[in-house]
Amino acid sequence: MTDQQTFVIVGANLAGGRAALALRAEGFAGRIVLIGEEPDPPYERPPLSKEYLRGDIPKEKLLIAGPEVYEDRRIDLMLGTRATRIDLHAHVVELDAGARIDYDKLLLATGAYPRKLEVPGSQLEGIYELRTRGDSERIAAEFAPGRRLTVIGAGFIGAEIAASARSKGLDVTVVEALSVPLLRALGEEMGGIYADIHRDHGVHLHTNEAIERFEGDTHVQRVITSTGRSIDCDFVVVGVGVAPANELAEAAGIEVDNGIVVNEYCETSAPDVYACGDVANFFHPLLGHRLRIEHWSNAQNQGVAAAKSMLGIREPYADIPWFWSDQYELNLQYVGHAMRWDEVVLRGDVLGRKFTAFYVEDGRLRAALTVNRHRDIRPARELIRQGVQIESAKLKDEEVELKSLVPVAP
Repeated sequence: MTDQQTFVIVGANLAGGRAALALRAEGFAGRIVLIGEEPDPPYERPPLSKEYLRGDIPKEKLLIAGPEVYEDRRIDLMLGTRATRIDLHAHVVELDAGARIDYDKLLLATGAYPRKLEVPGSQLEGIYELRTRGDSERIAAEFAPGRRLTVIGAGFIGAEIAASARSKGLDVTVVEALSVPLLRALGEEMGGIYADIHRDHGVHLHTNEAIERFEGDTHVQRVITSTGRSIDCDFVVVGVGVAPANELAEAAGIEVDNGIVVNEYCETSAPDVYACGDVANFFHPLLGHRLRIEHWSNAQNQGVAAAKSMLGIREPYADIPWFWSDQYELNLQYVGHAMRWDEVVLRGDVLGRKFTAFYVEDGRLRAALTVNRHRDIRPARELIRQGVQIESAKLKDEEVELKSLVPVAP
């Protein structure tokens, strides 16, 4: 009987929190245990590099639900607690305090952690990473007009931190090993536009340069790059990507490959064990390939999908990936997942920073990037979902309504 079962969720983050709440919403009456290493109930991470970092919102605004909600819905929160081992045969999760929790079904929402930059001097004080609320607060404490920040990495986290710091009057330098910011996500052309945007806002951007070392006595004072460039700084934020936190699953013998491998129902290779969020490498039935996504919408929606699967509701998880990034006065949104493309078709005013870029392969839309043009996201999502053949000239022509290109469902 489900009212006598125990469902355990490891990872009290957005994905794990949404899964716990969804279990109750779907009528699960048994015990729910939500385990998290951080001291906070589940919260949203996107504001950590933007509004929260700038001091625009209080920490309460980060929470997906207040502590009273979990109490009211009989969700046992075990915060500041780390799961150390899974016994698949006995259906047991072991905790760092020595406790053991039996489970009927287990959901792994362990997320990801920042990749380390292993170079000489990386142990110096004043070098930060951004993943948790505490990280954001420590970086924010360094913010003051005129202070010199060096950001390592021009991916989304690095770019957002740079934009937030410039808005607070800091002198910002960004060092990126690739040729343009956001290269892997957006490609050379769109990455070049974002390089111009950051330079237009006063960021000192150096591309095609890796980090050789950090220098200083006990506190970082300068960054030395692979070209020999010396950059004086008051503090550093490293944003060189994240790695999936799949060690717990791997040690238990669950299949991992760039994350925990799951099918379209969030099921792992182990019976009664599921995974979702940043850590899950899942098969997408519409896109036809595996992917692991580190974005808010996927964590939220896949958490709900995993909860349904745990309850025996067999609905394939097939959300079209979507994310956004706010930098300066610009809102970037991206829908789809383009691993490759034949051309990038532009619609709108590129110089005026109000345009959409369509990533087209074999005459089909694979992804779309909008800059201050969010109205194009919904029709683009449907074009990607339906996989229809489309003429590039019509995508480019603003006289052609984008929604008119979406076939009407019978």
